[in-house]
Amino acid sequence: MRVLLQRVSRAEVRIRESGASSRLAGQIGRGYALLVGFTTTDTREHVVWMADKVTGLRLFADADDKMNLSLADVGGAVLVVSQFTLYGDARKGRRPSFIDAARPDVAIPLYEQFVQQLRDGGLTVETGEFGAMMDVELVNDGPVTLWLER
Repeated sequence: MRVLLQRVSRAEVRIRESGASSRLAGQIGRGYALLVGFTTTDTREHVVWMADKVTGLRLFADADDKMNLSLADVGGAVLVVSQFTLYGDARKGRRPSFIDAARPDVAIPLYEQFVQQLRDGGLTVETGEFGAMMDVELVNDGPVTLWLER
């Protein structure tokens, strides 16, 4: 399981529909934008570990301007967007291979469990739509970006 976490001052995801139109699927203010990918060997234990990691991270400044506060401490939210391309392998050739990315029958339940774990941890969570073409817009605060893997 891979997560690209960006601390944001705001973020939104829109689902592309026919033509040039799109619809808003999820929107947050201060918090984390998470691009989330799953591989063929990921399990519920990976999901629980990652949700706990994201929930517990202290990436917001305290009164001394030290990264010492969590999402809960600052009343932040999470925008979760599925991203199978996180498992793209571009070491050979010009077109990436996605053989390590979990197929939808495996990835969708893990994605849904991850979102639910975050919610069960007390976080406000917005999402994109698994498998849809999406436009993600965000303002990276800091910038702070972390690559998390389990």
